[in-house]
Amino acid sequence: MNRPQWVPANKRVQDSILSRFKRQLESDFGLEFASYQELHKWSVANNQDFWPALWDFCGVIGQRGDRVVIQKDVMEEAAWFPDARLNFAENLLRTSGDTPAIIARTGQLLRIEISWDELHDQVSRVAQHLRNLGVGKGDRVAAITSNCPEAVVVMLATSSLGGIWTSVSPDFGEAGILERFAQTRPSILLSIDEYRYGGKRFELRTKIEAVLNEIPSICRLILIQHYSDSVPAQLREHCDTWAGIFQRYSGQPIEFEPMGFNDPLYILYSSGTTGKPKCIVHRVGGVLLQHLKEHQLHCDIQPADRVFFYTTCGWMMWNWLVSALASGATLILYDESPFYPTNEVLFEYAEQEGVGLFGTSASYLRQLEKQEVSPRRLFNLSALKTLCSTGSVLPPESFDFVYREIKEDLCLASIAGGTDIISCFTLGNPTLPVYRGECQCIGLGMDVQVWDENGQCPMGAQGELVCCSSFPSQPWGFWGDDSGERYHDAYFSRFNNVWHHGDFVSLTEHGGMVFHGRSDTTLNPAGVRIGTAEIYRQVETIPEILESAAVGQQIAGDERVLLFVKLKEGFRLDQQLSDQIKASIRTGCSPRHVPAKIFQVADIPKTRSGKIVELAIKQIIHNQPVKNIEALANPESLDQFKCAL
Repeated sequence: MNRPQWVPANKRVQDSILSRFKRQLESDFGLEFASYQELHKWSVANNQDFWPALWDFCGVIGQRGDRVVIQKDVMEEAAWFPDARLNFAENLLRTSGDTPAIIARTGQLLRIEISWDELHDQVSRVAQHLRNLGVGKGDRVAAITSNCPEAVVVMLATSSLGGIWTSVSPDFGEAGILERFAQTRPSILLSIDEYRYGGKRFELRTKIEAVLNEIPSICRLILIQHYSDSVPAQLREHCDTWAGIFQRYSGQPIEFEPMGFNDPLYILYSSGTTGKPKCIVHRVGGVLLQHLKEHQLHCDIQPADRVFFYTTCGWMMWNWLVSALASGATLILYDESPFYPTNEVLFEYAEQEGVGLFGTSASYLRQLEKQEVSPRRLFNLSALKTLCSTGSVLPPESFDFVYREIKEDLCLASIAGGTDIISCFTLGNPTLPVYRGECQCIGLGMDVQVWDENGQCPMGAQGELVCCSSFPSQPWGFWGDDSGERYHDAYFSRFNNVWHHGDFVSLTEHGGMVFHGRSDTTLNPAGVRIGTAEIYRQVETIPEILESAAVGQQIAGDERVLLFVKLKEGFRLDQQLSDQIKASIRTGCSPRHVPAKIFQVADIPKTRSGKIVELAIKQIIHNQPVKNIEALANPESLDQFKCAL
């Protein structure tokens, strides 16, 4: 049997919020749960008891109402707590005092600290301004912003009024921003004046002008001036500056607009790698309740804990991070490159601020390993309790790296879900062991199963990740999709009345889950389904290789596997290295996994959240147009794949 890499100390288990919640359920319902698996099974079978119990345990501010769920058995139409009234911002601003609510490093690497009382004051002033501009229930406030404190403030001000927040990161191209905001038609645009990445400055005036000119619904610009005190002449007519707002208004008690549980809160955008980005609408109560569950029960975030996640405002992990305010935690923000000014900067930051939860991407951890960075030898990480990894599959070797070079006594939580549900299907668990290469557990209340075409797969077999019962953080739908046809096609067309998520996975004997890649990029040589993550795991153990991408190419009525590798500087793909790659794949996987051809490339195409876009490569090698270049962080990388045509 696979031995665990980490086992929580008994005191940590007993003191965890999850254990307190479990004891509360046992008392309230006269139950006794012998294991987490029993607790999870109960939470799914009795979800109409579970979600109200969670509401009460987490102390949600609002009126819950009498009805728990309507249309429960029709997933697309289910609505939880249809009579509830609450406000998202009010729940995030429940803490007061002079302790820090936000600590941030800006692009100039200056430290900013905002107390809870100061956060209340800033949200109040901005909310007054937005109200005077006519923002109310259902109005959209859009942002082109870095991960700065001002973004948190304006989001909270917007939601306090019942408005809808939608944002992109400033590195999005002009066309990508327009493609998103033109669909959602905001009335207010928030933007920073410029941003820095890798120490370089990037000015945004041209992008701002294009958005204002092309989207007539926008009546006002709020400009955050991080680097200049002057406003460009082209923007002055319809512009309010951050400093001007704070001169005009004084802090007052915030008026929180009561909202329905299922009213819109956020619009997030799919990556758009398969066409026009989907505008995914998320609900006020669903986001709050799901994030409270994930933060407190699965991440053990306690009041005053310091929570960091390396993210941009164009990735759902920003929304996930900000919700930690509802648990009384301090947000730790960073808006520069994770490798600037040094490769170790994020862990230096974690040491200085006493970070308890450190969140990042799997690709970042792989890069640290390739660069031979050893945070445990450089920094005191005694405050660090949990490391969350997401964005792509975390291979078993990265588990080894974390426990060898970052910290031994650490809950390594490989979490997975997505923009579609603004939360997770699989999560960490402070009361369970960590097994190499596995997500620890399925989230409470989530009826996750693994299916083949005929239904549930046996233990260990690979299949599709599905969710068979409704849950509060299901999206409200897609903005502009009045018929619901696009929403149905995205999640419910594969299996009747069952959410199909598009991940190729398997369950483990420990109750965990292993991810093998996306379903739409699963390889199929000679009719055998192969997850790309299985190949990446073997290839990226080779020291010379930084990253890789595997795709299937249709040829002569079959499919062959092509592998593209990005090498460390100074190395090239010769016959010896090619043979080593094939031998590693053959030994670690099977002969069917061995690529027919291997190519060296300078870069691998990725989304702006760091996910490898195999589909774009597949389109190139089949001489098909890539449907949405703007979805890629590095579209210039695509031309090199034409060598495989």
